[in-house]
Amino acid sequence: MPYATTPDGVKLSYQVRGDGPPLVLLPGQANDHRWWDPVRADFDAAYRTITFDYRGTGESDKPDEPYTTRGFATDVLTVLDELGIERARVYGTSMGGRVAQWLAAGHPGRVTALVLGCSSPGGAHGIERDNDVRRSLAQPDRAAAERALLELMYTPGWLATHPGPYHTIGDPGMPAHARRRHLAASAGHDAWDALPSITAPTLVVHGTDDVFNPAANAPLLAGRIPGAELRMIEGARHAYFEEFRAVASPLVLDFLR
Repeated sequence: MPYATTPDGVKLSYQVRGDGPPLVLLPGQANDHRWWDPVRADFDAAYRTITFDYRGTGESDKPDEPYTTRGFATDVLTVLDELGIERARVYGTSMGGRVAQWLAAGHPGRVTALVLGCSSPGGAHGIERDNDVRRSLAQPDRAAAERALLELMYTPGWLATHPGPYHTIGDPGMPAHARRRHLAASAGHDAWDALPSITAPTLVVHGTDDVFNPAANAPLLAGRIPGAELRMIEGARHAYFEEFRAVASPLVLDFLR
């Protein structure tokens, strides 16, 4: 398993597949690279795809210290530098979209095209999930809370015909401290002031029925990033890229080309 080491000494596990121009795929909060497993082949055919395990997940180190989305973006650069990649396309979903915002805003020379999926600008301008959703995820019954999360990710029809395993509901091997640190990183995200400085061509994608990260965040992002395109996928929930793969992957590939 190859690793890149950050300036603060954290080892980051990364994975490279396919050939062609580099494409970085960034997963959601408290998830490792396996988030992309169900759809990664769609992109491997045209691109050299690069994933990594965020600090706190997968095979990467898991220091018990504050994490931030901006810090995760710096970790992405560590992996790209290790691979000798100067510029890449970047596709981030959920918290990965928050990380991608910092990458594109803070390092415009490194990002040639940007896709932000089911993401949010965060901070005072971001639209938060409502209290009913929060309560469903905070149930003391862990099985019930996991079922609530699955129902936020996928439609009932999908869940009835796809028994899993599901790679979008968290890395099961994460220690509790890393889960808390990831939650704090995502909750603390606020890129509103930085978004207008993004120069990469940008596509914002979101499911119309996403209440986990409310769909109202998509037009906010698209309106804040100069020239951004907005595409809403009808009927999709948070994991639009997996359940609505037949729509979402061609949409993103067309944009990246």
